[in-house]
Amino acid sequence: MVSIRDIARMASVSPASVSRILNNDPNFSINDNTRQRVIDIANRMHYSKEASKKGPRYAHNSLSIGLILRHTQATELQDPYFREIHQGIEQEAARWRIRVINPFGMRDTDKDWEQLRQFGAVIMVGEMTEAGVAKVQSYNQNVILVDSYGHHPDVDMIKTDFAEKTQEIMNLLYRYGHRNIAFIGGPNSVVKPDGSAVRNDREIRANSYRIWMKLHDLDGLTRCRIGKWSPEAGMQLTTELLAEPHHPTAIVVASDPMAMGVYKAISNAGLKIPDDISVVSFDDVEMNQYLVPALSSVRMEAQEMGRTAVKLARDRMIEPHKLVLNVSCRSKLMLRESVKKLN
Repeated sequence: MVSIRDIARMASVSPASVSRILNNDPNFSINDNTRQRVIDIANRMHYSKEASKKGPRYAHNSLSIGLILRHTQATELQDPYFREIHQGIEQEAARWRIRVINPFGMRDTDKDWEQLRQFGAVIMVGEMTEAGVAKVQSYNQNVILVDSYGHHPDVDMIKTDFAEKTQEIMNLLYRYGHRNIAFIGGPNSVVKPDGSAVRNDREIRANSYRIWMKLHDLDGLTRCRIGKWSPEAGMQLTTELLAEPHHPTAIVVASDPMAMGVYKAISNAGLKIPDDISVVSFDDVEMNQYLVPALSSVRMEAQEMGRTAVKLARDRMIEPHKLVLNVSCRSKLMLRESVKKLN
């Protein structure tokens, strides 16, 4: 059960203040709004003096989080970005002593939707269709979407700035003299309520690349190759790209695992990075420092995205509000030896 310290964390006051408020200390003077906030949180968490002395110290279900993930445990291991988001959610929830429960996976065909009513909030990592999000909302109004780019105007959303960052990369390569720039990435798909996935054209990095090339009158050089999100696909797509006349002088890759395959294909073709081809990627995983030359990549603090999702969920649970929040998380391009200016 919940403790005084848990309530203090939630209300952003000291445990001593919580104790004196809940014990109606007549000699304790505190702002009326703060007093009421502490009392409301205690009521929401079903706090009682006796129960707090027994059993595991977790919040009541009304202050637990239902976590719906796009990835399975196995596929998450292959995707550092989503793995770090999940880790951030677990870490922040533990800090606030909020339970995180996985009622079902996004791709599960058999979902017990009714479970969602028991949680204080639901965090969804990955994209569902508008119908899927609406169904979750029909069971729980406190929904937080992470890494979702669809049209959900009445739901809190946390997303990346990868569209803008792709333009930043393209502008940098352009200043460095590159015009023949290719893109290699994976498909975007959203999950329907029945667990099946349907592809769409909303992969933000690929779209940003195409738009940038068009705006700079480089349509004739546009080469956007899409395959699986894997090193093998990165190698295959790059091999096909290099077999065409006039290979690109730069390749933008949508993820570091795919970039590993890009590196291999360029080496197999007898070409060198960055002398023959510059490469820029997304994720900035730790392995980049071991690639030769070191890979330029966009670093997103994915764990912080997960922690932010928990903070939004916590706010929704303890102090419901009408304002819908759309949080864009800023990333940073880590420029290294894999990019070179053309002479």
